[in-house]
Amino acid sequence: MSTAGFNSQNGTGTGQTYTNGPSQNPVALQQPPGVGYGMNHQPAYNPMQAKVLGPPNPALYASGPHQPVPPGPQLGSYPPPPAQPLLTRPQIGVLPSHTPPQSASPGPGPRQAQATPPAQATPPPPAVTSTSYYTGPPAWQYAAPRGPAPNHVNPAAAAPSHSSAQPPGPGAPPTSIHGYPQPGTAPPPMNPPPPHTYQPNRPAYGPPPTAPPARPPGATGTPPPPKVDAQCWGAASSARPPTEPDTQEGDVECPGDVAGNGPQAPNSYNHVDNRMAGAAQPGPPGRHLGHYPSLPPGYQNTLAPPPSSLHPALQAATQPYTQGPQPYQQQPGGPGPDQLSPSMAAMSLQSGTPEALRVVNLLQERNLLPPAPVPAPTPCLTQDLQKLNCSPEVFRCTLTSIPQTQSLLNKAKLPLGLLLHPFKDLSQLPVVTSSTIVRCRSCRTYINPFVSFLDQRRWKCNLCYRVNDVPEEFMYNPVSRSYGEPHKRPEVQNATIEFIAPSEYMLRPPQPAVYLFVLDVSHNAVETGYLSVFCQSLLDNINALPGDSRTKVGFITFDSTIHFYNLQEGLSQPQMLIVSDIEDIFLPTPDSLLVNLNECKELVQDLLKSLPNLFEKTMETQSALGSALQAAFKLLSPTGGRMSVFQTQLPNLGVGALQSREDPNQRASAKDVQHLSPATDFYKKLALDCSGQQVAVDLFLLSAQYCDLASLGCISRFSAGSVYYYPSYHHQHNPAQVERFQRDLKRYLTRKIGFEAVMRIRCTKGLSIHTFHGNFFVRSTDLLSLPNVNPDAGFAVQMSIEENLDDMQVVSFQAALLYTSSKGERRIRVHTMCLPVVSSLSDVFAGADVQAVTGLLACMAVDRSVTSSLSDARDAMTNAAIDSLSSYRQSALTIQQPGLLAPACLRLFPLYILALLKQKAFRTGTSTRLDERVFAMYQLKYQPLAFAMLMIHPALYRLDDLSDEGALNINERTIPQPRVLQLSVEKLSREGAFLMDAGLVMYLWIGRNCHQNFLSQVLGVSSYAAVPEKLCLLPELDTAESQRTRALVSWLRDQRPFFPSLHIIRDESQLKPHFMQNMIEDRTESALSYYEFLLHLQQQISK
Repeated sequence: MSTAGFNSQNGTGTGQTYTNGPSQNPVALQQPPGVGYGMNHQPAYNPMQAKVLGPPNPALYASGPHQPVPPGPQLGSYPPPPAQPLLTRPQIGVLPSHTPPQSASPGPGPRQAQATPPAQATPPPPAVTSTSYYTGPPAWQYAAPRGPAPNHVNPAAAAPSHSSAQPPGPGAPPTSIHGYPQPGTAPPPMNPPPPHTYQPNRPAYGPPPTAPPARPPGATGTPPPPKVDAQCWGAASSARPPTEPDTQEGDVECPGDVAGNGPQAPNSYNHVDNRMAGAAQPGPPGRHLGHYPSLPPGYQNTLAPPPSSLHPALQAATQPYTQGPQPYQQQPGGPGPDQLSPSMAAMSLQSGTPEALRVVNLLQERNLLPPAPVPAPTPCLTQDLQKLNCSPEVFRCTLTSIPQTQSLLNKAKLPLGLLLHPFKDLSQLPVVTSSTIVRCRSCRTYINPFVSFLDQRRWKCNLCYRVNDVPEEFMYNPVSRSYGEPHKRPEVQNATIEFIAPSEYMLRPPQPAVYLFVLDVSHNAVETGYLSVFCQSLLDNINALPGDSRTKVGFITFDSTIHFYNLQEGLSQPQMLIVSDIEDIFLPTPDSLLVNLNECKELVQDLLKSLPNLFEKTMETQSALGSALQAAFKLLSPTGGRMSVFQTQLPNLGVGALQSREDPNQRASAKDVQHLSPATDFYKKLALDCSGQQVAVDLFLLSAQYCDLASLGCISRFSAGSVYYYPSYHHQHNPAQVERFQRDLKRYLTRKIGFEAVMRIRCTKGLSIHTFHGNFFVRSTDLLSLPNVNPDAGFAVQMSIEENLDDMQVVSFQAALLYTSSKGERRIRVHTMCLPVVSSLSDVFAGADVQAVTGLLACMAVDRSVTSSLSDARDAMTNAAIDSLSSYRQSALTIQQPGLLAPACLRLFPLYILALLKQKAFRTGTSTRLDERVFAMYQLKYQPLAFAMLMIHPALYRLDDLSDEGALNINERTIPQPRVLQLSVEKLSREGAFLMDAGLVMYLWIGRNCHQNFLSQVLGVSSYAAVPEKLCLLPELDTAESQRTRALVSWLRDQRPFFPSLHIIRDESQLKPHFMQNMIEDRTESALSYYEFLLHLQQQISK
């Protein structure tokens, strides 16, 4: 696709900037249509109002009184001229006034909204008449999206033909979720279906057998006819349209069903709060590092609450979460998700004071960290609904109790959003093969555990409340091999499920797995030694690359010229073809540069063995990365695929050339950090072209010098790729980085991959999604284009409440990911989550997920840093804590008390905010390389929540006293579970050894007087002085202490997809400052201690 095609749809040339990640929903920008939306559009909470500054307080931020003034500027507005005082609080994530980009995909133009065809009890199966997929030339992109359609259904238009039988909506008499009303009293007992978890070697659930099953007495209707196996891709008919007109948009979904496309609620919390704050003032002389000033007596001696004091819901959440399907048995006439008033009222959080609302005085309770990792809170749902809910590892909301109105959400001053890990590796994943995928005919929601069955033949959508017919095939249950029990189907028993899609979900034959490697071979690259590691790793894993008999591979190397490699079958050795005209790049032999891996494996292996020696003596220092990327794009455009780029220096030749923008003298500046945004739009434009042709670009940056990751990273960010960064990489001088690169590369080459993917998130009407975070391109208002999707990618979205949810007891969210597997199967992975709706502010606070709130705020703060300034983002995060705790004190506390008060569920919020302020992405006053800062920002936006939290607030363990008490037993290995310690030097001891897990890196700090037993039994040295200076491996010793320590480190590493390097450090080690910088609770020259930060919050709240 031409660049111009993208420019016209992304604002280039019109004075508008690109809008993507965060991308706004254009539908949400419409003005409220007045009455009829069920919501009083009162002025909403605007946390971006400025505060009048007052005199600074020693040892605190120089922040003044906490008084509101007129609202601040919208996102994207510029600060006032120097002559004007800055009186406004900047905003993060507020919707811009211009219209964001529409779909960049070429196509026949916007399709007109089509009338919904009448519901059919038995839709005809697709005719099997041709092996072609469609008439006309094959299209590259999915069909262009239709115009947005309202997510709230017009009752007259949406009513099916049998409208007389349709209940009046949420206020209808109680019905069953999966049972249906029947006369009489107690229903006959239902046998629970057998477990149907996904197992690697078991086939997917297939279509019904050809012989009609025995039907129960009284069953009516026709037995399901034999169906064509949906895995036979050639069975689609090109002579007739699919029965569902909108399953063909390449989408997981119908392009017009925006996931909540009413108006944007004014001033909703779609941004991080911000107040002006000054730098920390030096504390009084004589204060020692790690000690709090003027601690109250109770603060020093308070013990952490014992685990037994946890709320039962939190105790349950600490147990391993099993997503495995469980038999669900509901009595006919039981409460459906939208008719749960009596049961939900009985469960109201106001009926008692749960642990989540226990009042905590943060200034007096010191040991707030739980002994184990913080679990996700459990939503306050009935047991039957909760056991069917989606795993929090996959789908998580910042508020597990959804406020009824936007005004209630504004009052809580907490952000509302979702965090997703949609393609996560799962040990249990039900896979269903069916020629009929049951979806709501109005909003296109996939049938899920939270729909209501009105009777055997009708089900009500849990997002738009439309009543739909149950297709005949859905009456058959492949698990129990029974007929007439649609509520026992796997689709209705599992919140996470995968469908093998029929041909209606394809606009072209599924693409093969195509891998193109683009390698920097300049002198700088050869010096690092990465090329040998890469070639050996690919040789070792070449048979494990995901794919089938169609898999293709290719190689491009570059310095000041571009080198292609002819690997055509029949050649005795690879041929190198050099193109020196980098201004007008072309492919010398287009048909032999990407070759079938199975047919040409020997040539590929020969090339990998010879590449490191081929450029061993090169003196070429220039890098034409831009031209190499253009060549790779041309090579991959006909098929799509994955481009893996390895770069070791700043590109300095041809298109996309960059100049160094980093001033090393400003790395430790307390002022605003410059150059966080790209220097050129070349890499973003190329990424959008790649996305249009189903090409994703993954960037491996291995360098000891500045490479302008802020510019280069755009090639991955907007093409749904990944960024890997290895600072100071050298094959001899930095063995820890070499090991990390090797492990990451093995995971990268062998992990699961999805091609030509799209993802859409839907939610119950009344809710609206308006901003997305992650690596993607927004093709239409709510359709994320993901040329590649990998199991290590996370996403986040922000939401607002458009219509009052007064008549709803629960709301649902559904994420659907349509992708092509490496084996050429078109699949749809669907996740559905159900959460309760509450009407009191206390219930909203009780349902707050403090880690999810922190993760979403981090994403928003990254965007604020780039669009405005780093200081604005820092102030905004501080004020997010001030406003939420202030709201809690003023509106939710029944008895006012002195001190800094927080509900137990938010007791860690100030600590996490302080951790963000000291995180590499946002810290000031500490020497931080610009590329490392930008990479930390990328990680916060891209990593799933569990991994991002380790980078925000590392875990600290003591290792010299490990025992088997409370240990886990996994695969006959005993894994010690030491207590998580506070990040303060007062928790360290010179007699001990402490492990800090900071996500991408681990530090094992050895105290100067560490016990001799640990030194000899774990490190294999005789004394402290004998510990090597650059030790990054634990020796394998045949001692119980060594086995325990290695088991713990190995287990922690196995919890994440990337490989954290381990550094064993002593007091005088060069890496000790890095270890100490993660002591978040301690004071530094440029940042407050935790206690000082709490005093600052209290000072602002009390004004």
